Amino acid sequence: MHHNPIAIANLSYTYPDGTQALKGINLSIQATERVALVGANGSGKSTLLLHFNGLIIPQEGEIVVGEMPMTPQNLKAIRNFVGLVFQNPDDQLFMPTVWEDVTFGPRNQGMQGHPLEHRAAAAMRAVSLDPQEYGPRNANNLSGGEKKRVAIAGVLAMQPQVLVLDEPSAQLDPRCRRELIYLLDSLPLTQLIATHHLDLALELCDRTVVLSQGQIVYDGPTESILGNSKLLEQHALEMPLSYSRPYCQLDHAPAA
Repeated sequence: MHHNPIAIANLSYTYPDGTQALKGINLSIQATERVALVGANGSGKSTLLLHFNGLIIPQEGEIVVGEMPMTPQNLKAIRNFVGLVFQNPDDQLFMPTVWEDVTFGPRNQGMQGHPLEHRAAAAMRAVSLDPQEYGPRNANNLSGGEKKRVAIAGVLAMQPQVLVLDEPSAQLDPRCRRELIYLLDSLPLTQLIATHHLDLALELCDRTVVLSQGQIVYDGPTESILGNSKLLEQHALEMPLSYSRPYCQLDHAPAA
């Protein structure tokens, strides 16, 4: 287990159309931390997430993942180290059966036979999916919550040390969202969770990072930022509905 599995220094990124998505990002994630990444649409959250496992290579600055610099020669190892769960599970599930989806990653890592079957079955059970019941099914016929679980199981089967989730509660009804929170809370992995649902951040994450216009404007205790309506409003965010402790309200925005 790496003490600081992800370290980012002075990261900036500009898209080909000239849009600067990230500006001088400095961020360190410690082992077993569960960190919420919040921000309005266009704040740079998705662009930052895609940097974590090398789907986007840094233009400026440096990323070190598990003591490996983010370079082309390290991409395979980094993608095994950091598992990314997309916002829409349909972007991640493409095989004829659930079993083939879950085994796809470890099979490409070179696993086969009983070790592959054992790992895939364990990953499915970790997300409360029975391998015998769900394995033969087509993911297209599953509910949104079940698809999310399959997508997470496929990533867990690769045994990453860091789990990165992009809007994991999107398109889920309240019951499925609650089940997802229980699931993520049970996983003993370093987690970075990008979300618009600040209630989810409050329940799962002790630390929250707020992005605004490609910059980190807050990085600290979740309760402090989610109780600061002034700072949240300034960056197009709202207090979670369940947050009803006015004594946590701050008179001034905390320093970035």
